[in-house]
Amino acid sequence: MTGSARACGGAPRDALVADVTPPAQRGAAFGLRQSLDTVGATLGPLLAIGLMALFNDDIRTVLWFAVIPAVISVTILLVFVRDPGPQHLSADGAKRVPIKLRDLGGLGRFYWFVVGAGAVFTLARFSEAFLVIRAYGEGLPLALAPAVIAVMSIVFALTAYPAGRLQDQFGARPPLLAGLAALIAADLLLAFGSGLVAVFLAIGLWGLHLGLTQGVLSALVAHAAPAKLRGTAFGVFGLTAGIATLVASLVAGILWDAVSPEATFLTGAGFAGLALIAFLALRPIEQG
Repeated sequence: MTGSARACGGAPRDALVADVTPPAQRGAAFGLRQSLDTVGATLGPLLAIGLMALFNDDIRTVLWFAVIPAVISVTILLVFVRDPGPQHLSADGAKRVPIKLRDLGGLGRFYWFVVGAGAVFTLARFSEAFLVIRAYGEGLPLALAPAVIAVMSIVFALTAYPAGRLQDQFGARPPLLAGLAALIAADLLLAFGSGLVAVFLAIGLWGLHLGLTQGVLSALVAHAAPAKLRGTAFGVFGLTAGIATLVASLVAGILWDAVSPEATFLTGAGFAGLALIAFLALRPIEQG
């Protein structure tokens, strides 16, 4: 699972991370959050597979093990995390409805630029299911299909935190541009490469793209949104990314069936190339 796929609970969590993190360290904070999130998303299914084998496919018993990290997470949240308090207060301190359409106008032009950038990035990167299908077409046994997501997730986890540190020191443009370059290289390898070595190299580049961009974009949302609207800002950003993922995957599937798998990946490379040109030509991203 990747950034937009973990939408449930993502907006409140990211808003809390932004509230408790000094602005100068937000890139590193969101990079670390992405890394730990990805590690958990990788180890969880692997642990579930092992437990299913250990308990002879008794799924009820295995699901009880899932309660353990949930309890630990809630305990940490209640005991160790200090919420700075509700940001949706009026001038006299009274609570107001936190989400109103007219509030969206207060998010500012730079925030909407970040939302647009996130949508373009997502349009250039469709569902990871197509990576699994591509690897299977090159001879990967079906039983080893989880290796595709595992390799991508490992690279994602290893690179998200360094990308966040890079953002804190040099701004958002370097990791975002490098991430687009990695995605273009991945798509070209998937379109023209042959054999599992080429496919898994592309999968690694796909994970590198995620590591270089997802935490950086979250940090930019935190930077661009007013404190009282951060939850709304992350919610709108997640909604936009989810819609873009759906559109990208639909287009990718149509191209795969109607034209060829190569056309799917070349279209993704084309979107990423257009985004790369736009980021080179436009400067607002340097505000991050």
